[in-house]
Amino acid sequence: MSLPRCALLWARLPAGRGAGPRAAPCSALRALVGSFPGVSGRVPCLAASSSASGGSKAPNTSLFVPLTVKPQGPSADGDVGAELTRPLDKSEVKKVLDKFYKRQEIQKLGADYGLDARLFHQAFISFRNYIMQSHSLDVDIHIVLNDICFSAAHVDDLFPFFLRHAKQIFPVLECKDDLRKISDLRIPPNWYPEARAIQRKIIFHSGPTNSGKTYHAIQRYLSAASGVYCGPLKLLAHEIFEKSNAAGVPCDLVTGEERLTVEPEGKQATHVSCTVEMCSVATPYEVAVIDEIQMIRDPARGWAWTRALLGLCAEEVHLCGESAAIDLVTELLYTTGEEVEVQKYERLTPISVLDRALESLDNLQPGDCIVCFSKNDIYSVSRQIEIRGLESAVIYGSLPPGTKLAQARKFNDPNDPCKILVATDAIGMGLNLSIRRIIFYSLIKPSINEKGEKELEPITTSQALQIAGRAGRFSSHFKEGEVTTMHRDDLSLLKEILNRPVDPIRAAGLHPTAEQIEMFAYHLPETTLSNLIDIFVDFAQVDGQYFVCNMDDFKFSAELIQHIPLSLRVRYVFCTAPINKKQPFVCSSLLQFARQYSRNEPLTFAWLRRYIKWPLLPPKNIKDLMDLEAVHDVFDLYLWLSYRFIDMFPDSSLVRSLQKELDVIIQEGVHNITKLIKISESHKLLNLGSLPSGASKSPARRTRGTKSAGSKAAEPPSPSDKELPLASRLVQQGLLTADMLKQLQKEWLTQRPEQGREKAGARRKKKDSNSD
Repeated sequence: MSLPRCALLWARLPAGRGAGPRAAPCSALRALVGSFPGVSGRVPCLAASSSASGGSKAPNTSLFVPLTVKPQGPSADGDVGAELTRPLDKSEVKKVLDKFYKRQEIQKLGADYGLDARLFHQAFISFRNYIMQSHSLDVDIHIVLNDICFSAAHVDDLFPFFLRHAKQIFPVLECKDDLRKISDLRIPPNWYPEARAIQRKIIFHSGPTNSGKTYHAIQRYLSAASGVYCGPLKLLAHEIFEKSNAAGVPCDLVTGEERLTVEPEGKQATHVSCTVEMCSVATPYEVAVIDEIQMIRDPARGWAWTRALLGLCAEEVHLCGESAAIDLVTELLYTTGEEVEVQKYERLTPISVLDRALESLDNLQPGDCIVCFSKNDIYSVSRQIEIRGLESAVIYGSLPPGTKLAQARKFNDPNDPCKILVATDAIGMGLNLSIRRIIFYSLIKPSINEKGEKELEPITTSQALQIAGRAGRFSSHFKEGEVTTMHRDDLSLLKEILNRPVDPIRAAGLHPTAEQIEMFAYHLPETTLSNLIDIFVDFAQVDGQYFVCNMDDFKFSAELIQHIPLSLRVRYVFCTAPINKKQPFVCSSLLQFARQYSRNEPLTFAWLRRYIKWPLLPPKNIKDLMDLEAVHDVFDLYLWLSYRFIDMFPDSSLVRSLQKELDVIIQEGVHNITKLIKISESHKLLNLGSLPSGASKSPARRTRGTKSAGSKAAEPPSPSDKELPLASRLVQQGLLTADMLKQLQKEWLTQRPEQGREKAGARRKKKDSNSD
């Protein structure tokens, strides 16, 4: 029987209203109060302990955001509690509540129910405000408070009501066990029953870059009756798509932003090439290829490789990647009862680390690739190369795939005057480049760790090998590769990095599914999606071979569109859309798309043209070029959403044609990038006068720095313009070459003796005049 119902029945008992506290009924009521869940009475419950934690780690209660419980207003039925007893004296009630709060036994009991000191304090403040500000209270709590005020009950009898209120403002306390079950990620192989129903053959093709490991896996893929290729990049998926169809094997393409079918009437081909996130774990294949399997450790995307490894329904699964992943893959598949056959490969062409650094861009030769880890360095180096009368191609991560391919073709073409490449580590995968020598402009690369923090530290051995391995590839014009650094101080560090053994991969990434988040939301309906993710990750239980991937980008999008009314599933899809959160226009576009969706207004081709202010002009400076790259990303976002919400994003084919036009405009801008850099510098839109990050001295470059993601990373200390000699500044700005500087030094030395004699004569004259 509920307490309000019990009180109402009690109110019908023959007794005069306004009488004093009724000892017998109140004691009976206290006995009933003692039957609250987990509470068996005042004295016994003080010694009770909760097993809600189930032996798991204590949750991070700082993630629990309190809900607001409004005080009760005047009741239509009147204040029944006051009619049964008498109106409460709020000053006496406040003293009772303060006494309740200070009791150590109550605080210990709260801890047994998951209320640590922080939650207990927040819950009490809310509980006190509710009691003091309500016009009328429920009958049960009114009677207990009245009894306590008249010493007919103990202050501890408030605990069941306090706990009930605490669970209202912190609903997670009520369902901790259920949340732990939902977020239990300890046996990932069991998530894929279709894959477990077959005995798969696993072949691991292990070797360095340019060893032929992927080639052998693809040959088996092409000879199979059906197959799927899972690659880390759209460029690689496109490459296998084209290669397969050129070999007479019908193959479809599936990426986040694109679907291409080659069979008539849209019938699915027997083979498919896709980005790893897009692979189907329900479709049966004869052969599956998972490329770059070592990315299973990636802090943000590793979950996609874990899912493909454990979930693909293929008779043969071919893995291509570094040997560092062999032990982990073997351990993961041991739990599925599958053995791993390892095939090791050696590099097809030799590669050597030079004993001399480049030191000056005057020493560049055809086939050289300068690798930078910042756009500022790319712009600075490109400009200095152009001043020397050389032409360079430029490749960096935010360029559209079509522009990257165009720049790669330009560099690879033996008849093109462009013989130098300036690039970021974007060349590490997905591009076939004819490079003779890799030159590291810097060895410092910003990265995001598993905690979502930005780190500034030397590149890893794996990264160095991946980039250095692009030199002297088997299919290029250069059959031998060379590697060096731009600065002499970096060369010994590069050799040290390359000679280190690659650290074995310890764990594979995991990621909560939409279904799991929906179940969390069912239990915590008032909690924001970003907060749901935080609580999920905190409650998640994983085996030592796995980790939960960093979800900062997801949370960023969730907070961005939190105020827009969307269903949870739609909100989840919008938050998984890949965006560059460093691009304000892309972020605002995600917000605008979500707002249009919430209004049930389709995002048409005409609407998108107006939104981006099409037509767009060729870039006049670097800022214009970056703006065009952002618009290209917005087109990608539209296309990505168009495959999830077809009705609301109906014009994908028209948008794709517009994106191709934009790609041509961007290609023209990148082709004239040195001209854009000059204009940007003259208009002070780009600051290349200061020392580039890659040119700082070695000890500074080796300094590590850590900052929260989203904030600016700690930069290695570098002297300001005023601290550098004028000659050094002119050389760095490309206004002087090394040869010009040497000529000036010679002229200066020849002039110094004459100037010295003139100054000595002047000093003697001055001395004679002073003596006179």
